[in-house]
Order: sequence, then structure tokens, then C-alpha cells
Amino acid sequence: MAVSRISLGIFAVIAIICTIILPMAQAQSTSPAPAPTITSDGTAIDQGIAYVLMLVALALTYLIH
Repeated sequence: MAVSRISLGIFAVIAIICTIILPMAQAQSTSPAPAPTITSDGTAIDQGIAYVLMLVALALTYLIH
């Protein structure tokens, strides 16, 4: 009975120490993410124009037939 109480006490102390130390070991000071830059390389504009032209072609095809 005395062995189980001692081992339980040692286990409790180790658990408390691990609970305190492990979060500190994983703590990192991260820098904030850089702000996103809003730059367009023209692909979004080209794709928008292509969609509009396809809709116009679809409408004309529908009206002609």
C-alpha cells in the first residue's frame, strides 16, 4: 500500500511538472503575417473579358437560331 501511494505521488508530481513545462517548450514568438498586396497581373481582367465575350456569343447564337 505504501508503494502505491509513493508511486501515485511521484506520478502526480511528474504530471504537474509536465503540465507546466510542456506548454513553455512549445511557445514561439511568431511575427505577424505580412499584409496582402493587391496587385493584378491582368489575368483576372482577361478572364472576365473572356466570360463576357462567351455570354455575348451564346446570346447571339440563341437569337440567330
